[in-house]
Amino acid sequence: QVQLVESGGGLVQTGGSLRLSCAASGRTFSSSAMGWFRQAPGKEREFVAAISWSGGTTNYADAVKGRFTCSRDNAKNTMYLQMASLKPEDTAVYYCAARSGRILGTRSEEDYDIWGQGTQVTVSS
Repeated sequence: QVQLVESGGGLVQTGGSLRLSCAASGRTFSSSAMGWFRQAPGKEREFVAAISWSGGTTNYADAVKGRFTCSRDNAKNTMYLQMASLKPEDTAVYYCAARSGRILGTRSEEDYDIWGQGTQVTVSS
């Protein structure tokens, strides 16, 4: 069973950058597709990015495409979300999630079976 811990959140000004990390324990990380989701205050959780088990395939929400980059290092059991050109509307709790034993990530949170506890990202205007 994979367990996930996010880190790297914080307070940043508009236009700034942050890199989130999702550290996984357990032996199935490298065989699991992964995803990033976020939840802003008063809103439902939404898809941000997904990455295949090998890291060769990624997809992004339109709102972050071109600004965020999702990657993974299976040797380190870690997934990353590099965020650039941050906007106040990016303010949210960011969660990483795993699709155990699946090759491709998806945009639907129902497809993910393991979740981290979340990390807060706040972008000031």
